[in-house]
Amino acid sequence: MPKNKGKGGKNRRRGKNENESQKRDLIYKEAGQVSSHGILVFIEYAKVERLLGNGRLEAYCFDGVKRLCHIRGKLRKKVWISNGDIILIGLRDYQDNKADVIMKYLNDEARTLKSLGEIPDTIKLEENDDIEFDANAAIFDDDEDDDEKGSGSDDDEGSDDDENSDDSDEIAEINQRYRADAGVTKDQRNNRRR
Repeated sequence: MPKNKGKGGKNRRRGKNENESQKRDLIYKEAGQVSSHGILVFIEYAKVERLLGNGRLEAYCFDGVKRLCHIRGKLRKKVWISNGDIILIGLRDYQDNKADVIMKYLNDEARTLKSLGEIPDTIKLEENDDIEFDANAAIFDDDEDDDEKGSGSDDDEGSDDDENSDDSDEIAEINQRYRADAGVTKDQRNNRRR
């Protein structure tokens, strides 16, 4: 058998995206741009309204028309488009209600286009894609909370410091219990609690 010299199938493309850190040139919409094939193409900005599947999406173009857009092969499985993204589409001269997605703008590029007046000010852009977590949130068992409510006295209503220290003690106890259970199987854990 011949020696395998290839790099594998389509899974080789799943590695790190090396182009992410590079700053790319901002592409503007121009009236009647000429494509690489020498064809006159009309281009418009649009906002993705919903994804339809099978490489298609519905977008609201900034000329006031909703169009069914087709994601071209160069973008498929390489550039992930989601709802609310700003895209550049190429209009079809033979079908006004259909278009082709040429490129997707990153969030900072979309903000730049909006500040330059290329995109209308009435369009709301996604501010950030960050997921925020509350650092002060704690997980409590319902059984422990019920015991505390029933055994509490009315004399300690003004002492918030005692409650905070009790809460921190409970959190430390819960964390210690989870650390102890980390390398234990489910059966061993159940036997220990009995």
